[in-house]
Amino acid sequence: MIGNDRIELNKRFVHVFNLLEQRNLIVKNDRNGKGMGDFAEKILGNRGYGHIIRAFLNPNDKRCFDYKHIEKMSRIYGVNEDYLMHGIGKPFGRPLKRHLSSNGEAASSMRGNILFTDSHAFAGSSVDVGSSAPEDVSYFSIPDMTGNDFVAFTIEGNSMEPLIKYGDIVICEPILHIDRIRNNEIYAIKSNGSVWVKYVQKITDSRGRIGKLKLISENKLEHDPFIEEINDYTRVYKVVRLISSL
Repeated sequence: MIGNDRIELNKRFVHVFNLLEQRNLIVKNDRNGKGMGDFAEKILGNRGYGHIIRAFLNPNDKRCFDYKHIEKMSRIYGVNEDYLMHGIGKPFGRPLKRHLSSNGEAASSMRGNILFTDSHAFAGSSVDVGSSAPEDVSYFSIPDMTGNDFVAFTIEGNSMEPLIKYGDIVICEPILHIDRIRNNEIYAIKSNGSVWVKYVQKITDSRGRIGKLKLISENKLEHDPFIEEINDYTRVYKVVRLISSL
């Protein structure tokens, strides 16, 4: 039985396919390199699989686009891989800015606007945006990021690889109301002495209230999704920037 994740993936594929048609990059009956057979050969590796592409496009057919074909479609047609994979960002945009540094560190200032700490301190109660900072935190700034509500910490573990790697620094800003979370985007969830950086999906009760969050890793082979209940101590931060070494 096809799971909901594959069904949602197929819907995004159909949407992107239609956009490619609008851009005249796919012409179904074309015989000069843009036809359905040409598309099937580029994505599925066989010109004769045009009927399979048509099955993906048919809402009444149970066959669905597969995750293993995302990389090819993204590379060949310039599609946003994160959008196809998770519904993050725009079909042809980039959802998450990445700031690269030759030594993996952000440029510092006398007193920057981004609070920097480690994940263990951030998970605890001693560090939070807007609080008085203890001695084990510092500040830095990035030229195009203004405001005073940012917090940054270094990623430990491989649950979000290859998108976010061990040693990357994530910069986050607080989400003041839980209902402002957008499904399938990346957040830092701070709760019960732990902090997780994951794709997030809201789980509502029969009255439509958000009481739980489903946390999903990029590295699905090693890390299963899990459910975290929201309580009075749960804090949510939107991941808005990555700092990675070259």
